[in-house]
Amino acid sequence: MAAQPESDPFKILNIALNPDGSLTRLREFPKLPASEHPDQLCLSKDVILNPNNKTFIRIFRPRNLPPEIKIPVIVYVHGGGFILFSAASGPFHESCSRMADRLQAVFLSVEYRLAPEHRLPAAYEDAVEAISWLRDQACGSNGGGCDPWLMDGVDFSRCFLMGSSSGGNIVYNAALRLVDADLSPLVIQGLIMNQAFFGGVEPSDSETRLINDRICPLAATHLMWSLALPEGAGRDHEYSNPVGSGGTQEKIGRLPRSLVKGYGGDPLVDRQKILADMLEARGVHVVRRFEEDGFHACELFDRTKAEALYVDVEEFIKSSGTAASNM
Repeated sequence: MAAQPESDPFKILNIALNPDGSLTRLREFPKLPASEHPDQLCLSKDVILNPNNKTFIRIFRPRNLPPEIKIPVIVYVHGGGFILFSAASGPFHESCSRMADRLQAVFLSVEYRLAPEHRLPAAYEDAVEAISWLRDQACGSNGGGCDPWLMDGVDFSRCFLMGSSSGGNIVYNAALRLVDADLSPLVIQGLIMNQAFFGGVEPSDSETRLINDRICPLAATHLMWSLALPEGAGRDHEYSNPVGSGGTQEKIGRLPRSLVKGYGGDPLVDRQKILADMLEARGVHVVRRFEEDGFHACELFDRTKAEALYVDVEEFIKSSGTAASNM
């Protein structure tokens, strides 16, 4: 007799809710330290972002860059349904290291506050703060001068915001908060949303078809939204379901070029396609990259999928530079 899928979302996610509303996270990926050891694929270091919020940025730099080369900078936001993991979690640390090396770019991985201890929009605010920190580095207005370890060889006019899963949602919402901000000399040329995590009250076709998915079963995603959204908010809140959202509609059309990537085996794929449709309808230049096979977060575990993602991101970065020069 086939084993039945686990139905308790707390057990699926390996979490326990405490009486004070906090979570006990029972099983997480091991955390890796930043390292400037020469044997590492990329050099990495941690920079404090906000000591009161216990947030930081983990910077990844490719090794042995030619001195005459200027490389892009990518602000990266990890996944975990807003409630799990860290910029230091092994899979995200290793993924950023590989991407920085493969794409020849500086990666800034954001350690943001997790829900439910810090419900949305806390994570959006932390991402905005990280981008503002980068702007300060670019213009030398951070009080102590620019960090030469970061500044060396970085082209701040080629900045991209990239997020996976809930990180893709955070990138989208952080970008909306910055459309009216003066970030010069920092220039955000594009958003990269890999398997972005969005939701809604009515289940999509892919959520229904893959209701008992091994990675993102519907019961687990519903629980993550209930823990992440503001108290009393439902899944049609604009943080979860941007279609038909209120005050941000005009801002959506001013977002930069956007890469939206997804996989047919991900229950969230229909939400990602709806997002791409909505962005295009508002006038955003959207690059769609959807594959039939593949599951949620597959690039963290499948090198072939990871390489395909690198190719898509590399092409998007190069084409963004071409598009900017033609404007």
